[in-house]
Amino acid sequence: MVPGEDPLRRYRSLLETGILQPDPAQERAVKRLQSLHIALGAWRPQAPAGALGRLVGRFVGRGGAVRPPRGLYIHGGVGRGKSMLMDLFHDTVAVESKRRVHFHAFMQEAHDLIHARRGSHPGAEPVGPVAVMMAERNRLLCFDEFEVRDIADAMLVSRLFRGMFDCGVVVVATSNRHPDDLYRDGLHRDRFLPFIAILRARLGILHLDALRDYRLDRIRTLEVYHSPLDTAAGAALEDAFAVLTDGAGGRAEQISFRGRSIRVPRAAGQVARFDFDDLCTQPLGPGDFLAIARRYRSVLIAGVPVLDRRSPDVVRRFVTLIDTLYDCRTHIVISAEARPADLYRGKRWGFEFERTASRLEEMRSADWAEAARLASDVERPAA
Repeated sequence: MVPGEDPLRRYRSLLETGILQPDPAQERAVKRLQSLHIALGAWRPQAPAGALGRLVGRFVGRGGAVRPPRGLYIHGGVGRGKSMLMDLFHDTVAVESKRRVHFHAFMQEAHDLIHARRGSHPGAEPVGPVAVMMAERNRLLCFDEFEVRDIADAMLVSRLFRGMFDCGVVVVATSNRHPDDLYRDGLHRDRFLPFIAILRARLGILHLDALRDYRLDRIRTLEVYHSPLDTAAGAALEDAFAVLTDGAGGRAEQISFRGRSIRVPRAAGQVARFDFDDLCTQPLGPGDFLAIARRYRSVLIAGVPVLDRRSPDVVRRFVTLIDTLYDCRTHIVISAEARPADLYRGKRWGFEFERTASRLEEMRSADWAEAARLASDVERPAA
């Protein structure tokens, strides 16, 4: 954080240097974030004493204010700059214990803490204490990709967020959906509706209807198949991850699927990066690949080898993986030892791999990348 900076100054600086183009919707959004930036600068939370005080969450600020500022929920189509604007806010706001986190990763962390709490305090209600713990760690939470599709999350968020808000946490969130559309058609959605009411009470709602899909403009020119496997191919995948995530570093995640976890070595938002061995030498099947395709819009796969030298199981998994990503219209970026037609020259999987090679060729085209990006706006089934 640079002293004296704020979201509006940072945004206008990016306009002056040509990194961003003028967009009235983005400017309206950054002005709302600027107002929250100013309000947070005047807010001085005083940590309440004792568990009861923490749960009641009375905070004393300048002028005797007893409540924190109202947060902000920014929703709109993909590529409109929501994450970029939230990052301007997060990077410049002077709040101790602030955190920017992908919503899915935060909920995984909450589930882990609740599980640990149940183990250490058998029979005790775990959600309230976990909400207090998270509030003590995070005065300001900036959530990217706010989305609820998993029933386990849907049944938890109302109690968890009510507890955090009662402790004075301020939330800024970005989402592709209006709050009223969260967990749409989900199982037991009636139990989720109180959470929507909580969001509306604690966060202002802003629709970012920017003029262009700026990320799609970059995707149109993004090369998605890199061969041979060399330093340039590795650098290209890193560059692609940065483009698709607006420069996010990424972190490991887990996808829950049928009572077990699928490890994702690196992910940010709806972009995941795997090595070939992570997907094709592990005991994964069609259902696992479908869960990955439903969770992420873009999947990066590094180090695809020539498959003649690999076992039949590995070849079969790769064929199934590409079929699944193709059928789900998933945007892919791959680094490989050879071009698609030369990845397999064996006999056992020769017929099936002709289709795989053809699909890889189609998926590496600019038209496919654009179509996959546009298809990602359509709701995918819950995993």
